[in-house]
Amino acid sequence: QVQLVESGGGLVQAGGSLRLSCAASGITFSINAMGWYRQAPGKQRELVASITSGGSTNYADSVKGRFTISRDNAKNTVYLQMNSLKPEDTAVYYCNAKRPFTGYIYWGQGTQVTVSS
Repeated sequence: QVQLVESGGGLVQAGGSLRLSCAASGITFSINAMGWYRQAPGKQRELVASITSGGSTNYADSVKGRFTISRDNAKNTVYLQMNSLKPEDTAVYYCNAKRPFTGYIYWGQGTQVTVSS
């Protein structure tokens, strides 16, 4: 079965850094577009960053210049490096994979990121 497992979340002070990891299994990782989404309590899930199979990246305006998405196809893993964290970054962060051709989307279970002021 397809599994996406996030790790690396936790509690950090404002201005600090975290690196999230998402390990994928059950898919041909290298041909899938990958993304990170987040959802704060009472709010809709929103796109944070995405990366195509070719390595092109896209970021939400709110994180541009602070977050970096990357992928290591040899390890079937996508990363989100988060620097200069702000309290408004507090949310559950979810890993996402999109299959080519069908566009079918898979989700991870999420990892909590809490930024204290």
